[in-house]
Amino acid sequence: MSRGFVKEDDQEEAPIIPPRAALPSGQTNYVTPNGLKELKEEEGNLIADRAGINIENETERRRAKAVIDGKLKLLRERITNARLLELTDQPKDEVRFGAWVVLKQDGRKQEFQIVGVDEADVKKQKIAFIAPIAKAVTGKRVGDKIDFLLGKESRKLEILKITYK
Repeated sequence: MSRGFVKEDDQEEAPIIPPRAALPSGQTNYVTPNGLKELKEEEGNLIADRAGINIENETERRRAKAVIDGKLKLLRERITNARLLELTDQPKDEVRFGAWVVLKQDGRKQEFQIVGVDEADVKKQKIAFIAPIAKAVTGKRVGDKIDFLLGKESRKLEILKITYK
């Protein structure tokens, strides 16, 4: 039937589902044990939210469920494609995925952990393994010095400490 013969109230727009953190095409979705735990907790919370929807208006209830279903679909794809890397399997003397890195950048100390894209949170000092600074320090060892390009600016980095907590 043509859309011209449908009541205006029946013409629902598809809900907009916010995308997850960007993961470049073809890139493996590495996760730390904590990152995988957080993804599964998020899934449980979404399932509980969906079950707890208490909206009387049928259209709004259907819309709310569609948003959660869309988020669940994207999340479950991430969980299914996740490749867990155990921190205990990483070389202790080299910066790899999951490492906490202390470095000196232009005279200032900086600390961060290299994690998966879904776990990355600058406020918690966690950066994605695809971030330029993470790529620059991966494979380096304590004492290594790196010229890190940030746009047109070059910064000097020195690895001071590597730990896997």
